[in-house]
Parts: sequence; C-alpha cells; structure tokens
Amino acid sequence: MTRNVGALTLGFATWPCATMAVVATLRIASAQEVPKNFVLMDKPKPVAEIAFNDGDGHPRSLADFKSKVVLLNVWATWCVPCRKEMPALDRLQASLGGADFEVVPVSIDRGGLETIQKFYTETGIRDLAMYVDTSGQILRQVGAIGLPTTLFVDRAGQEVGRVIGPAEWGAPEIAEFATCLVSQNKTAPSQESSKSTPTPPCGGRDPRLPASGTSANPQP
Repeated sequence: MTRNVGALTLGFATWPCATMAVVATLRIASAQEVPKNFVLMDKPKPVAEIAFNDGDGHPRSLADFKSKVVLLNVWATWCVPCRKEMPALDRLQASLGGADFEVVPVSIDRGGLETIQKFYTETGIRDLAMYVDTSGQILRQVGAIGLPTTLFVDRAGQEVGRVIGPAEWGAPEIAEFATCLVSQNKTAPSQESSKSTPTPPCGGRDPRLPASGTSANPQP
C-alpha cells in the first residue's frame, strides 16, 4: 500500500513517454519536503529482481548495490523529461554518491550503450554510470506507468518511495531527503524487524499518522 505525501492530483500523457502535470498542496509537518509527485510507501516494499547491463556490457542487478541507498532512475534518451533531468541527477551523484548512496540510471534505449554514451557526451554527463535494459522488462518489474520513474531503495533492497515523472533533482530538499534515508539506513534492517518497524519519517510525515490526499491513479 502506498500513500501520497499531501493532496496530490496527477495527469499525464499516454505512453511511450508519460509527462506528468502535477498540481499538489503539501501538508508537511517538517521543513524537510519531498518532490510534489513523490509517493511514500507505508512500509518498505520488496523490489523485483531487476537485471541490466553496465557500461562494460556486464550483467548487473540491484543486489550489487545492496550496501547502499539507491536512487533507481528508469529513463530513455527519447524521453524529453528524462533528458532534461539527467544533468541534475549527474550533479546529485557527484555530490552524494559514494559508499552509502548511488544514483543508478537504467536506460531502456534499444540502441544500447552506444546511444547512451552519445547522449552522455553531448550533455556532459560525467559522474553517472551507464546501465541499460534493452528489453524494457524493467518497466514491468518496477510497475512503471511511464518515464521517467524513480525509486528510492534502501540498503535492504526494498522500495521506500518513488517519484512518478520528472523532479527537480537539484533542489535542496532532494539532498536532504536522500541524506535522511542514508542516515536512517546505516544498518540494513532484518526482514523480521522491517515487518514490525514503521518506515523512518523521511519526507516530513510520521508513518504512524494517517495520510491525507488521494493516491495517484493513471488516466486513459
């Protein structure tokens, strides 16, 4: 089950690239706000086994990043909102990336690594690694309704929230939220404890409080 952080209304274009038009009013108790199109999980949710290739063509999966908090961004070079936000994601990786945090951008471009490399070169992307799933299976595996879709994944490999559509990744609250997740996930919780312990209140809402607003639903 998920909840929206605040009163949230979403509308978006049909596939292949769902651009979100978001009208939102956030009622947040803390000054630490999150993206307006952010959906916070009531409790950590297991993420399906996701397979993709890295920049050297080697098979990778989310399990390779299990010791880190991961921002998993599903994107493509033909998606205009995706293209616009990649430089900001690159800067976020440069600022926070390391032993505790990693931006993992997985492209679904059928042109593969060559297409991604060309885009990285043209836009000056330097700190983001290249990952690709030319099959596009990752869309189904993460339950994406369009591009871009971004998941916040904790050290235990569980989704704690997602951003549906583009976001201002250079905004201070993004770094604050990511830092909050890192600090509250220094030790990966056991499977048993994650069942009984509520999600840490990153994003300004105590998970024990009832959510306001309505869930985002796709419109035809």
